[in-house]
Amino acid sequence: MIAFTVNGRKQQVDVPPDTPLLWVIRETLGLTGTKYGCGMALCGACTVHLDGAAVRSCVTPASAVAGKRVTTIEGLAARGDHPVQRAWVEVDVPQCGFCQPGQIMSAAALLGSKPSPTDADIDAAMAGNICRCGTYQRIRAAIHRAAALRKGGQR
Repeated sequence: MIAFTVNGRKQQVDVPPDTPLLWVIRETLGLTGTKYGCGMALCGACTVHLDGAAVRSCVTPASAVAGKRVTTIEGLAARGDHPVQRAWVEVDVPQCGFCQPGQIMSAAALLGSKPSPTDADIDAAMAGNICRCGTYQRIRAAIHRAAALRKGGQR
C-alpha cells in the first residue's frame, strides 16, 4: 500500500510501486483532469504538483509520492477560481483545451516560486508544456494576468 495525500485527502492505493502516478490518479482515484499526452515527460499534459513542485505524472512512480502531497487540476482550487484559472478564462487561452490542465499546473507552480515572473521566467518554466494549437502568447499573457490577480491588481 502506498499512502499519500491527493488534493487534501489522504489516500491509500494498492498498486505496484513502479506504476506511473498518472495512472494512479486517473484509473485508481478517478481524477481524469490530468491528461495522458506522450508518456515520456515531453509534452507536460500530465503535470501535477508534488509537494508544490510541478512534476510529470506519467514518469513519476507511485512509490515516489509515499507520504507526500499531490495536487491535481481538480484540487488547485475548490471552485475553479485559482488566479491562474481565472486568468485563463479572462485571456481566453484555450482552443482545443487538451493541454490546458498541464499548462495551468505548470503556471501555478511557477507563480508559487516567482510571484512576478518575467517573460524569460515564463518561457523557461513553460518550455516543457506543448500546445498543439499554439496558444503560447495567450498563455504568457494569462500568466502575467494571474500574477496581477494574485497581488490584487487589475493590470
